[in-house]
Amino acid sequence: MSEHIYKSHNKSLFFYFREVMVKSKIYFLMITLILGLGFSPAFAQLKLGYVNSQQVLEKFKDALDVKKQLAELNTQWESEARNMQREIQKLQEELESQSLLLSDQRKQEKVQEIQTLGQKYQLFLQTKWGQQGEGVKKEVELLQPVYEKINTAIKKIGEAEGYQYIFDVVAGNILYASDDQPDLTEKLLAELNKELAASTTDGK
Repeated sequence: MSEHIYKSHNKSLFFYFREVMVKSKIYFLMITLILGLGFSPAFAQLKLGYVNSQQVLEKFKDALDVKKQLAELNTQWESEARNMQREIQKLQEELESQSLLLSDQRKQEKVQEIQTLGQKYQLFLQTKWGQQGEGVKKEVELLQPVYEKINTAIKKIGEAEGYQYIFDVVAGNILYASDDQPDLTEKLLAELNKELAASTTDGK
């Protein structure tokens, strides 16, 4: 099994749960509200804002720290997988080179040993990079507090500045957006980094 297979198991792991942040009832409520109110005075008074969750995850320090941890963990697992692969290859080469010298029983033992290691190798890949594997579980564990901070900051901005709805442009299509509808991504990042700096100072 070649090296690119390891990469495929870890494709876009960091952004696997990115859409969880906003794919919720509030997004569908917003769609219903826009369709129901149309261009009525009630709709005109709505203050709407949006953020780009992908940019937040790419710039927010806590999210970048998680990305680094996941990358280090993945590198460790890749090294273990390569070692297992080399061991299998070594046994296969030994079997081929010694084939004429080995008894049928010894050949069968070698074949069985190779098959057992192959099964362990496949199980390792599935355990680490499968849909229910340790990689996904670890990502959820590490990103949960990051999402909580993001949601708290979004709520803080919304309440302080009177936004009825703040939604994520990455999570789905926008049915309507006025020209002056504000992008709050940078403001959200500033709020997150401000709180991070405050918590760091308090922890000293």
